[in-house]
Amino acid sequence: MANIGNVRETFFLNQLTAVHSVTAPRYGDFMVDDTYVFEVGGASKTSEQLQGVPQSYLALDIAGGSNRRIPLWLFGMLY
Repeated sequence: MANIGNVRETFFLNQLTAVHSVTAPRYGDFMVDDTYVFEVGGASKTSEQLQGVPQSYLALDIAGGSNRRIPLWLFGMLY
């Protein structure tokens, strides 16, 4: 059985690398275009890990987003 956290992060990485540069940042899961930091997770994930990190966002397994919480499925539209 697949680890859901790995599935989420693999999906995110796969969708973004098609059109952007993605690297591993000091904080968070992914840095996109050397500017934006993303933490990928489930609906209960908080932004606590990204406190003080400029231009940081949560890519979450949720239906709709707000503020810095972006639904993970939306990244599928980039490919």
